[in-house]
Amino acid sequence: MPPDDLVLAGHMLDMARTAQQLVQGATRDQLDEDVKLQLALVRAPQIIGEAAWRISDPFKQQHPALPWRQIAAFRHRVVRDYFAVDYDIVWRIASRELQSLIDQLAPLPPPGA
Repeated sequence: MPPDDLVLAGHMLDMARTAQQLVQGATRDQLDEDVKLQLALVRAPQIIGEAAWRISDPFKQQHPALPWRQIAAFRHRVVRDYFAVDYDIVWRIASRELQSLIDQLAPLPPPGA
């Protein structure tokens, strides 16, 4: 696998963990009131999705359980249709769905290993 794939997967893992940390101890209502939290929780999936989009097809085929297209599609949605961001979806992803991504990416070797 190209080393860039591990770097990109590492970016995905870091951003997923960061988003989870941001929602830890927070509530969905706080997201509506906290512009910094909104910006951070929209930015994290942008980075995750951009990295997912750039990962090679062989790497994606080695990890078919990851929803590669959906990850990239959400990134495209928040970038291109930013006036219509659904913060319920953003909250659900950050507070619940990123754990699956973390669980699948965490066992990968670090870049350069």
